Amino acid sequence: MRIGLLTEGGYPYVGGEGGVWCDRLVRGLDRHEFDVYAFSTGQVQEDAGWIELPPQVQRVRTAPLWVAEEDGVVHGRRARRRFAEHYGELAAALCTAAEPGTAQKPGTAQRRGIAAELGTAQKSGTAQRRGIAEKPGTAEADRFANALHGLAELARDEGGLVAALRSEQAVRALERACRAPGARRAAREARVPDLLTVADHLERALRPLSLDWYEEDGLGAVDLCHAASGGIAALPGLLARHFFGVPLVVTEYGVRLRTHYLTRPDASPAVRSLLAAFHGLLTAETYRAASYLVPGNAHARRWQERCGADRAKLRTIHPGLDATPFARVGEDRRPEDREKDEEREKQERQEKQEHAGPHTLVWLGRVEPAKDLVSLLHAFAEVRAAEPGTRLRIVGRPSGPEGEAYLGHCRALAAQLFPDEADGPHAVGRNPVSFEELGGPGAETTADVHAGGAVTVLSSVVEGFPVGLIEAMFCGRATVSTDVGAVVEVIGGTGLVVPPRNPRALAEACVSLLRDPERRARLGAAARARALELFSVEQNVAAFRGLYLETVARTPVRRPVLDGAGDPQPFAAPAEAHVPGHWTEPTPRAVPTWAVETPEPVTETVR
Repeated sequence: MRIGLLTEGGYPYVGGEGGVWCDRLVRGLDRHEFDVYAFSTGQVQEDAGWIELPPQVQRVRTAPLWVAEEDGVVHGRRARRRFAEHYGELAAALCTAAEPGTAQKPGTAQRRGIAAELGTAQKSGTAQRRGIAEKPGTAEADRFANALHGLAELARDEGGLVAALRSEQAVRALERACRAPGARRAAREARVPDLLTVADHLERALRPLSLDWYEEDGLGAVDLCHAASGGIAALPGLLARHFFGVPLVVTEYGVRLRTHYLTRPDASPAVRSLLAAFHGLLTAETYRAASYLVPGNAHARRWQERCGADRAKLRTIHPGLDATPFARVGEDRRPEDREKDEEREKQERQEKQEHAGPHTLVWLGRVEPAKDLVSLLHAFAEVRAAEPGTRLRIVGRPSGPEGEAYLGHCRALAAQLFPDEADGPHAVGRNPVSFEELGGPGAETTADVHAGGAVTVLSSVVEGFPVGLIEAMFCGRATVSTDVGAVVEVIGGTGLVVPPRNPRALAEACVSLLRDPERRARLGAAARARALELFSVEQNVAAFRGLYLETVARTPVRRPVLDGAGDPQPFAAPAEAHVPGHWTEPTPRAVPTWAVETPEPVTETVR
């Protein structure tokens, strides 16, 4: 089949976020064809170029999100009227929609007189008394979707909306919606600078509407659209479904709507409210239109359900990592190989891991406050009190200026907690805590780092999908982790999990493993087996292959299948595939008779 892969700031650009798993997916599905539609996020990314693409990538089309390309389109009176109508409807939906995840007091909508505008039935009983948050109403969702599709059709007819979205007409339409009866209080309080900020954000977010991707030989020619993330990256997929009926699959290893809620903390309440409403409605429309939603873990799945995703559409597929670089460390070698390399490995250990050994803890990742290295250092102080010969290796680079400052603070704390130790009166002292970077002495690769330690530690207070833990599991290492994000889902029963911000619990878990090498070996072997089963590239590719086939099988054929000469193949697709019906739905599983509950009589029959 032909797949349209939609990305934002990732594949096929060098170093793009999420580009690695996309590349592994494309290379693993070499029997399919891929058309890549990519948004770039900056000039630096575009200057870096693309990675080497496999032959199954037939076409790559890119567009910048960081700058608006002037299209020279000047709208006439009728087009301006259409734009004002659709943009005004979109702005009205933003001003009246209830923000997802916010509690609404009972009776508020009635007092403001916007119950009809919201179009949602108020809950009664306990749910209403508790003020449970309502999902965006059907009226707002339909209003937003109709306005979005109307703008897309206008852009397709007239050639683009770049000038219109940046015009004074757009700002005035947004102002009228904020001042209209029924608008939320935060929208009514918006001032001119707030309106300009929101209009500018909407212009950037709606730039995909003006692209020339929505043609028969563009996204109309693919069998399936796969958005590598939600948000703006999925917008071309929404339009391809609207114009051509192309099915859409959306993968979210990190829920974009949650990211938008955590951004712009210094903005005014009006700006935050309107932008949250826009991204909430866009996410709701994406979840509604998608055939399947693919979270990468249970943590992301719960967020999708909270944001309105239909549970029947969710298919969890864990990200796939390449286990090959870790095979040397994770697998036991043959006795003859071990004897042959014994002397060479002894020399390597002396040169590269002189302070590593069976009593070494390893931490690996990006240095930033969310990793809570301060708690790790305090926990290590208790570990040293129980096991004096233990050492701690912190391997990683700081993440931006904030990470640089945090790394300096951690170095100072380590120097304060652990004075340099010397083996004799004439020897140079050495701190039991070392700060290193990948590629430096003793830390050439990630596998080498894990090989130099007995236990891998994760001390984060905020974590998404812990890739570093999976790498340690591939290496067959026992782990001690904090209970955040998807850690428990990844570790299962193959490691120790403690509460975050609890140095004492972290220290006790580390000491228990350091004192029990047999238990470390058992947990490490179980961890490697679990990682190979659930988090390998092979399982990821196989899961997406099955999902693609299931999606296309449930979608009626939209166009005739052509042969190499361009002539239609009359029997390439079954006749019933042209008409949607029960045969395009998945076959329900048969239920055995013994599994069907038989109601028991309440009273005995009187004879």
